[in-house]
Amino acid sequence: MMGETLPPPFRLVAYKTIGSTNDEAKRLARVGEPAGLVICAERQTAGRGRRGRAWFSPLGNLYASMLLRPRCRAAEAAQLGFVAALSVADAIAELAPTIGVRCKWPNDVLANGKKIAGILLETEMTSGDMPDFIVLGIGANLVSSPPDTPYPATSLAEEGAAGITPRLMVMALTRRFAEWSSMWREGGFAPIRAAWLSRAAGLGETIQVRLERATLDGRFLDLDGDGALLLGTPSGERRIAAGEVFPVAA
Repeated sequence: MMGETLPPPFRLVAYKTIGSTNDEAKRLARVGEPAGLVICAERQTAGRGRRGRAWFSPLGNLYASMLLRPRCRAAEAAQLGFVAALSVADAIAELAPTIGVRCKWPNDVLANGKKIAGILLETEMTSGDMPDFIVLGIGANLVSSPPDTPYPATSLAEEGAAGITPRLMVMALTRRFAEWSSMWREGGFAPIRAAWLSRAAGLGETIQVRLERATLDGRFLDLDGDGALLLGTPSGERRIAAGEVFPVAA
């Protein structure tokens, strides 16, 4: 992918093999790299997902990290995870229009009901309430998916959309991210929230939310204005700021 031109303001640095694209983006951010950098690698040897889980990183899938420096409070920065999810969903819909794409709270993307992409948002603070920078790590299964995952996984190739390369995906993704992030900067979270809800997996249905120390079943009611999940339970409405969502077997 070396030499590819991304839509402004993005610029690409590509590696054959790297430990973690997120770690490299953070390293460069700490020495003053401007926003808009996109790090991609053909393979990762130390890729990770949410909660420190190892990220399956064979050849052929997308491993990318974006360096962002938004002027916002740290609490608002988490909204960029929803911006990224919409961007990934739109990129997949553009490249593989026959696949049914949904967004799974908080930061995953599903293809035909199985996980096809995940997003890891890492924020670094210096002082005050404004982040110094944010790194958005995005992994998308283009040719293969990991076996034996807690949530069933798939890839574009497994869903019948073979031939989509990391180059094509990063081009579509950055173009869509430029559009959605512009909408977020100009209109705040409200239009992002509405668009995400229109693609939400499980909205209005009974779901299971696995927290650090508890598991809750309830109805997925809504997102609040900060992106937290609102869960209807027999004991009342619960606001969930972090957790893992699973469908409830019929």
